[in-house]
Amino acid sequence: MRGWLAKLLGNKGERAAARYLRQQGYKIIARNWSNHLGELDIIAQQKTMDGPVLVFVEVKTRKSTQSGHPHEAVGHHKQSQLTRVGLSYLKTHGLLNHRARFDVISILWPEDTKKPQIDHIQNAFEPPGRGQMYS
Repeated sequence: MRGWLAKLLGNKGERAAARYLRQQGYKIIARNWSNHLGELDIIAQQKTMDGPVLVFVEVKTRKSTQSGHPHEAVGHHKQSQLTRVGLSYLKTHGLLNHRARFDVISILWPEDTKKPQIDHIQNAFEPPGRGQMYS
């Protein structure tokens, strides 16, 4: 799948992920937030017993597992990029003292189904590198 078809499926998956997060009680802060470092698919806030947590969500959508599960596409390089963009977001918005984490929403959406299979991986990875989120 290439080009605009992949973009179409990705957008459909991001909309489904945002709906899912709202249903789980998350507040969507932004979608497709970007700067010169890259893009964050969804920025959400989750209320926890310890206070609010800012959640940077990477959404991966695939039609099948032929090339692996969608979340497997979030390797070390992608994690590093997401970390840099997340840190930039926190700095830009004066939120460096807020709790934050990275989640991945993996969506399997075969063409012949109306409802996708959504797998939400909370705290999917620790920011790679030394002091990435705390410098």
